[in-house]
Amino acid sequence: MKTGEQAHAPMAISSGRLRLLELAGDGIGPEIVAVTRVVVGAALALQDIEVEFITRDIGFAALEKTGTTFPGEVLDEARACDGVILGPVSHQDYPPTSEGGLNPSGVLRKELDLYANIRPARTRPYVPSPIRTAFDLVIVRENTEGFYADRTMFVGNGEFMPTPDLALAVRKITAQGCRRIALSAFELARQRRRKVTAVHKANVLRISDGLFLDQVRQVAALFPDVAYDEKLVDAMAALLIRIPDQFDVIVTTNMFGDILSDEASELSGSLGMAPSLNSGADHAVAQAQHGSAPDIAGRDIANPVSLIGSAAMLIRWLGVRRDQPALLAAAQDIDEAVERTLSEPALRTRDLGGPSGTRAFGLAVKARLGGSSRHLNAKPSP
Repeated sequence: MKTGEQAHAPMAISSGRLRLLELAGDGIGPEIVAVTRVVVGAALALQDIEVEFITRDIGFAALEKTGTTFPGEVLDEARACDGVILGPVSHQDYPPTSEGGLNPSGVLRKELDLYANIRPARTRPYVPSPIRTAFDLVIVRENTEGFYADRTMFVGNGEFMPTPDLALAVRKITAQGCRRIALSAFELARQRRRKVTAVHKANVLRISDGLFLDQVRQVAALFPDVAYDEKLVDAMAALLIRIPDQFDVIVTTNMFGDILSDEASELSGSLGMAPSLNSGADHAVAQAQHGSAPDIAGRDIANPVSLIGSAAMLIRWLGVRRDQPALLAAAQDIDEAVERTLSEPALRTRDLGGPSGTRAFGLAVKARLGGSSRHLNAKPSP
């Protein structure tokens, strides 16, 4: 592989039509997915791209109808469609796996090999933040290994109890997994400010995080134009509060990335603002960082920004791989329309101090689309 070469070949250019799988999920999922669909459909229409939304039940809706929270045909649809928009799910409340309680997010990440979880976080001058320092960073999280019990074993679970008073967990770290997430981070850094920080705990997890660091360092040597440093995860948690503006692209393992990205998103204003893309060589899933918030479900007060932003990331991912400027323009248009809406206090949702409901905010974003035709040749960004 040449220096900076993409880890996989671009997808073939298709016709101006997309098939997107829509999975509403639980709690506030149906509300924010519906709003996201409206915004995405309108943005693509402005670029003369026809989109077909394929709707399937998952979560409690599917459990009631089929006896499982993730029917097998949903995975088949995910493989066949151009991309997936996944609403949040209440998997902690599902029955055991043996009784049909599968985590849709975990199944998609594992079965579609969505090894990269890209989570941008940045402050905005018009959204309150708990810190004074402005920042713009991206956490690139390995998505298929680590301590996550459903992603560490070929058969069985990564957590087990040999005796009633002893619980053990297996952490899976592979050279291939570390190398490909490192490549994703460095390729992304070249589109941004050309700096990568690897986060680890190799002073304690000497073998597993040692392997992670070894692979990241090898990849760093292929990108001499990108600055590289390393931080211990506990130090990084503190530095995100003290000097978040010093970081550009942060690459790390699964659990560390999950925790740090939530911290970064809260520092930027709210988890409700935090987009996220799960991507692999052939598939990608747009998924908000936050949970299903069942306590506010059905009340039309959820903030849909996270999922709308995640869907824009999915459209951009497709645009890069298909070399379709119109898709890049649609993604840019969505991002700019969201920013224009957020900049008006009277349009913000309640969590941001405004009066708008979920649907009203989505319609306001839709009304502000159409200003990005000038971005047909814009450089893609996360």
